[in-house]
Amino acid sequence: MLQGTLEVLLVSAKGLENTDFLNNMDPYVILTYRTQEQKSSIASGKGSDPEWNETFVFNVSEGVSELGLRIMDSDISQDDFVGEITISLEPLLLEGSIPTTTYNVVKDQEYRGEIRIGLTFKPEVSSDIGYGVEEERFGGWKESSSAY
Repeated sequence: MLQGTLEVLLVSAKGLENTDFLNNMDPYVILTYRTQEQKSSIASGKGSDPEWNETFVFNVSEGVSELGLRIMDSDISQDDFVGEITISLEPLLLEGSIPTTTYNVVKDQEYRGEIRIGLTFKPEVSSDIGYGVEEERFGGWKESSSAY
């Protein structure tokens, strides 16, 4: 079973569909890997071409999966959905890293701009590779003593 950490470098976006008609939009990104969810900072007033340059770390514990990103526009009443992307992580797990790459943002199966992301997978180094070292044994409740 492959385990480790997934590092996502959220760089920038370009040409996003502006959901604010009077002002520049305030975009942010919700990153989701399995049940883990993280949110970027809000690029206040950055409009259709925001920059974040933020890194997010997720724990990878089982199987190949996908990374989902939802681009939102922060509003006073209700945030607007701008678009989304889904990235298959299978190539990343084979290569170890994918340099900053541009992905198409889609909404209702239509192009809504681009987002730039870099990905790195760091596998967990297993300590029980079998170098002839016996694992240290810790006592259970039957072996514990209470000298109060």
